[in-house]
Amino acid sequence: MKKIVITGPESTGKSVLTMQLEKHFHALYIPEYARDYVMGLDRPYTYEDIEHIAETQIWQLMQYKKKATDFLFLDTFLIITKIWFQVRFNQYPVWIDHHIKYSKIDLYLLCDTDLPWFPDKVREHGGQMRENLFNRYKEQLKDFGLDYAIVRGTDNVRFDNALSIIQEKFNTKNNWFGNI
Repeated sequence: MKKIVITGPESTGKSVLTMQLEKHFHALYIPEYARDYVMGLDRPYTYEDIEHIAETQIWQLMQYKKKATDFLFLDTFLIITKIWFQVRFNQYPVWIDHHIKYSKIDLYLLCDTDLPWFPDKVREHGGQMRENLFNRYKEQLKDFGLDYAIVRGTDNVRFDNALSIIQEKFNTKNNWFGNI
């Protein structure tokens, strides 16, 4: 079973891409937890809230791994959460680094900022900050030595690019996976 994280700044199509890949490969996916959690709060989020989100992301991965067969797609994961801690609180729980390093994610698809940013109730970082976050995520992926590829393009081009990356990485083009 291959675990693939879709990551990137706000409003870069992560959730849409995750669902498209899940459907194409007839696989399981872990929806983004942070968004729903923060939207459900009736107060500003805290350091402890983000810590709860990180712990839930780890727990979800453990649970979904038991059910997945060929692929498991994750709509965001701990690198975003770590940077969120740093940006908002200038610190993060050090145990996150351990989980990033040892979660055995097979591939990270880093979504580029070539899609427009749309504000909503929980999005905080449009404009230049989105570019800064993209670069920070990329640096974290490099620093941890994690396998990643940047996904660009709008509409179906973004999906096609992600699909091509996965097919090449896992040599699935001529296998029975999904609708290939």
